[in-house]
Amino acid sequence: MSGSFGEMGNILAQAQKMQKGLEEARAELRDARIDGTAGGGVVRATVDGMGGILEIHLSDEVAGGGDKAMAQDLLVAAIKDAQTRAQRQHDERLAKVTGGMNLPGLF
Repeated sequence: MSGSFGEMGNILAQAQKMQKGLEEARAELRDARIDGTAGGGVVRATVDGMGGILEIHLSDEVAGGGDKAMAQDLLVAAIKDAQTRAQRQHDERLAKVTGGMNLPGLF
């Protein structure tokens, strides 16, 4: 009987360690700044590690170019690039905590 309590204690310790790792990962991802670019860098979007848009930068070339449709397309492309990079970083960070286990609903 004592063996099963030892195993339960080990499972609880592992769960606590994972919880702490998840909290650290969340904090890192909230503070992360990931850039995405489009048009060879003339448009840059910065997102946090969760994909939330923080900043948009337009070069003078795009800002004063007068081609509104092109600027809008470049903005969307830069945002998507940044969010894709953020998702990749998010997944990699989470995999470190969970040991690669897919645990839906953690973030």
